[in-house]
Amino acid sequence: MLLRLRQLIIKELKILLGEKRAIAMLMMPVILQIAIFPFAANMEVRGSAVAIFNEDGGAESAEISQRIAKTAAFTSVINVYSHNDLRQVIDKQQALLAVHFPQDFSRSLLSLASSSAPHNSAQLQIILDGRRSNSGQIAGAYISQIVGDYMAEKSPPRAPALLVRNAYNPNLNFKWHILPCLVAIITTVGCLNVTALSVAREKEEGTLDQLLVSPLTPAYIMVGKAIPGIQVAVGQACIIALTAIIVYGVPFTGSLLLLLLSMVIYGIALSGVGLFISSICSTQQQAFLGLFAFMIPAMMLSGFVAPIENMPRFLQLLSKGNPISYFIPTLKGLFLKQFALTDVLPLMWPMLLIAFFTFSAGLWMFKRNVG
Repeated sequence: MLLRLRQLIIKELKILLGEKRAIAMLMMPVILQIAIFPFAANMEVRGSAVAIFNEDGGAESAEISQRIAKTAAFTSVINVYSHNDLRQVIDKQQALLAVHFPQDFSRSLLSLASSSAPHNSAQLQIILDGRRSNSGQIAGAYISQIVGDYMAEKSPPRAPALLVRNAYNPNLNFKWHILPCLVAIITTVGCLNVTALSVAREKEEGTLDQLLVSPLTPAYIMVGKAIPGIQVAVGQACIIALTAIIVYGVPFTGSLLLLLLSMVIYGIALSGVGLFISSICSTQQQAFLGLFAFMIPAMMLSGFVAPIENMPRFLQLLSKGNPISYFIPTLKGLFLKQFALTDVLPLMWPMLLIAFFTFSAGLWMFKRNVG
């Protein structure tokens, strides 16, 4: 039986790797996304424009304006001289945000520096373009940091400096965040693509009956279809992980054995999902549609696009059945947080549980449709 299972696996691998077109379909997404994604999916703000409306004209507002203009985030400063001009600059998206110094800003700032009264304050207005909310909030944080540093220099005895240290990513290098996630994303696409088409391809080509009359049981057929998908998932994940470490300099602080083990477990969970989709589809086109119907919501619920904690309660519960939501924290922990076995186990056993249920559902659906 094991020999026949081996032959089935070899047959699947020959279909995957027997043509240059098939190999290109597996490798090109990996190459393109590794080359483009770390640079394109970048949340850092660089080279943006800022509008400054300075009604104050004092030394303090001029100093803060100069510091804003010298930051790498803002390469263009647009000086405006009225509220209407300020509105136009934001409406026409000529600037990502605007800074408004009121008429009494410098006087209030000097009063704050010379007085010990806790209620004294100097008002500074920052207007963000809500159509670009993420970039605007990041840029607004830069402005707040500049003003905070200036205030700490002006009144050090009463405004102690706040030392911020970013754990696990001291320089806030966005590639350190995106590349471990990219291991999960590309692996998901490759593994689902292989497994979701396998049974549907046999149905479409009329070769499924030949498998069913062979000595292989439906369970063995499912295993034989799953193993090539797991191999593709692990192979792609290893390529991306090595590229992240060697080419992009992302640190790897965990165990290689745990990384490989988590890749295999994640591949098993994905293969179960792919085979379930493939079992309920009659053609490869239907399988493609089913693949994307699963993959897009799974990506959204993985925590990659937005934190799971910010989602509604019912979506948080739904994400607990999503294997990607466990694999991404595992990858980040192994790359950046020096995860040990005790840290990885709470993330691995849910993936094993998902793998058991997806495989069971796929096998049940396969038996139901061919029975």
